[in-house]
Amino acid sequence: MKTITRLFATTLTALAILSTSSLKAQEMGQTMSSTNGMAFKIGVGVNAGFFPDRSEMDYGYGADVKLQYDLSKDVALTASAGYTRLRWKGSPLNFQFIPLMGGVKTYVIDRMYLSGGLGTGLAVKESAQMNFIYTGGVGYEWNNGLEIGARYEGYVNNSASDLYFMKTGQYNLRIGYNFKL
Repeated sequence: MKTITRLFATTLTALAILSTSSLKAQEMGQTMSSTNGMAFKIGVGVNAGFFPDRSEMDYGYGADVKLQYDLSKDVALTASAGYTRLRWKGSPLNFQFIPLMGGVKTYVIDRMYLSGGLGTGLAVKESAQMNFIYTGGVGYEWNNGLEIGARYEGYVNNSASDLYFMKTGQYNLRIGYNFKL
């Protein structure tokens, strides 16, 4: 757990350094930006995360496909679907679901963004239900399409599920690549 926490902290530090160094490059010349407004992008990504000590879960991982529509150079709407697997602490059991999310990205400094989203999860196993997913985070998107982000992803489960956990959440790191449409 300490290794994952250190990896998470190191990644956030690297992200902060990269974003501040890109500010200087922007002042020196015009940078290519895929967020000129009214544009579509599709991205694919993988993610991994860990849960706080008080959670019944140990770690999670998954993959997703994300569609992004740029409303302006600073604001974009997102929609995503994917696959997520959460691992129970001290058990070989896991919880698998398909997250369906909608959200907003706000570019605050050059290519650095804040994001938030809401959605639901469709459980892979019958009788396991997930009602609500919420997320918020920070990330950076390079001109070549590479993207890295860190977020908190919270889950609220239906009490009728046989894999019952009422509330939990993970700290998640996502690495992806975006294609202009």
